[in-house]
Amino acid sequence: MEVKNESGKLCVKCVMPEYKSDITFNAAGQCSLCSGHKGANYRRQESPLLETELIKMLTRNKKRGRYHCLVMCSGGKDSTAALYYMKKRYKLEPLAFTFDNGFELPDALENVRNTVERLGVDSLMFKSDFMLDMFAAIVKSRAKAVICHVCSIWYMGIVLRIAAGLSIPVIIGGWTKGQFSRGRIRHPEFSSMAKGTADFLERFRRQNPKYRDFPASVEEVIKRAGRQKSACTVISPHWFLPFDQEEYSGMIKRELGWKPTALSYPAGSTNCRLNFLSVLLSLKHYGYSHYHAEMSRMIRRGILTREEALKRLEINFREGDILPVLDRLGCRPDDLCF
Repeated sequence: MEVKNESGKLCVKCVMPEYKSDITFNAAGQCSLCSGHKGANYRRQESPLLETELIKMLTRNKKRGRYHCLVMCSGGKDSTAALYYMKKRYKLEPLAFTFDNGFELPDALENVRNTVERLGVDSLMFKSDFMLDMFAAIVKSRAKAVICHVCSIWYMGIVLRIAAGLSIPVIIGGWTKGQFSRGRIRHPEFSSMAKGTADFLERFRRQNPKYRDFPASVEEVIKRAGRQKSACTVISPHWFLPFDQEEYSGMIKRELGWKPTALSYPAGSTNCRLNFLSVLLSLKHYGYSHYHAEMSRMIRRGILTREEALKRLEINFREGDILPVLDRLGCRPDDLCF
């Protein structure tokens, strides 16, 4: 089993691939998303207006319960900074919620423990192996479902239920300016991924009664929450604030003693071990991962250069990093040879 990037030829403006992509390319080598891009570039000077809107969202239901917001905290830089902002910048009482699908990195969890202790905030950890059978089925059947998207469906459902049970009106994530909110994957970059995931879930739910009520998408999770009167505002402070990742990484290192994990992909990020397997499968099935789409969006908005994105997307994990994940799932390296 060889771990490599199978993206092939990339757009000359962003990092979306021509090979197996859901988008088209013109004669100049530009993808249809770049050639048709008419959105305004990100302007740092406009951030005060954006932050005013963020503050309105955060304070609209401030007196509703014990906690003003629930922060989805993985121990990575983005979610750690989000938790810091809620407590220190906006003087709110957040509940730090950490989700462990059984594959979290120990040093990421250590970051969570240190952060909540230094900030003096309450925390809640949810750990479960409920999804192991589904993750294993994706690998063994060579389904085109994206493991990270399936996991996000599960995660968001848990978060919404906890927030509703504690009367928390706002859910805070650490999504970057290039990431889509609420797990939306029905965009040109993700149409095949969304279909592959939905097709797998439809089959798997029919065959496995244990998962018969599992939602087909994050959108469905949110619709269900609305019907059950448990909908919350779901936002990320990084969409509104001007600080880039280097700025707030330095801040949380100084203020909270935050440390980057020894193992990460893309470079400088923090994800669970299952992420490496999800990226590898996406590259095999689609020629790109959701990180290509995220960074391409940031390139179009003038937040990230193409050179920086290419550097971050270099495969920096090895076969040995994936083998323990396969073993936990009861899978073999041969299951990845297709």
